Amino acid sequence: MNRTLGSDRANAGFLSHGPAGGGKTLIGHDRVAAWWLSLDRIGEEDWAGLEALLIDEELERADRFHFHRDREVYIAAHAICRGLLSYCIGEAPQSWRFSVEDHGKPELISPAGGPRIRVNISHTRGLAAVALTVDHDIGVDVEWLQRDAPTEKLAERVFAEPERRTLAAAPNASKIDTFLTFWTLKEAYVKAIGKGLSQPLDAFSFDLESLRIHFDDSLADDPARWHFERYRLSADHLMALAIRHPEPAALAVDTVPAPLDYLLELAAS
Repeated sequence: MNRTLGSDRANAGFLSHGPAGGGKTLIGHDRVAAWWLSLDRIGEEDWAGLEALLIDEELERADRFHFHRDREVYIAAHAICRGLLSYCIGEAPQSWRFSVEDHGKPELISPAGGPRIRVNISHTRGLAAVALTVDHDIGVDVEWLQRDAPTEKLAERVFAEPERRTLAAAPNASKIDTFLTFWTLKEAYVKAIGKGLSQPLDAFSFDLESLRIHFDDSLADDPARWHFERYRLSADHLMALAIRHPEPAALAVDTVPAPLDYLLELAAS
């Protein structure tokens, strides 16, 4: 699915029901929740509140970034991650803990006796995003469009042949857009399966019209068990989601701008 989302998007999905409470959760096996936050929505007076959602280890890591913009987008990403978990499940934002799996993928340590919550984070210049579901592999990737890059030279190294043909046929004005659309989809898939750089990016390809994935090795994975969505969040940013699910048609995906007021209220509570 390809959607353009604005900050004023009317939301009729399950995230519009308000935060979880009374022992109930908003998320389940057939639901995907995603929040994204543009840093230009964050005022100087808001950063202290977002930092209050993080744990000490995250704050220490944030302080090690050399560039101020990298520190800010890291804080925003982890604040909306903890906020979305609390919104959907109902625990305190600082209560969530993560382990690091093979290939360096962080995995949420789910509450004892509860469902296995799967969450993924992505950030780029000026924007952060988080997606979560229950049990199923999930990946999210966001990219900043306002860059100058040798797209076809890069594609020769990391894209499959069908993707290179699509990029070569794209008008010059849309080369970056086309390249990063492929890139976000591929990154979302790689992040979902948790293989990192060990997964060759040219071993699978996407059709941008159907958003179907194809594997060079038919035994590598099953395309029928994957659901992908791509979004233009603004003139500057693209986002893609990848979810492995036994019945992708049964998925309800709710993607909305992160409610900054809720995050700040959560930090103050």
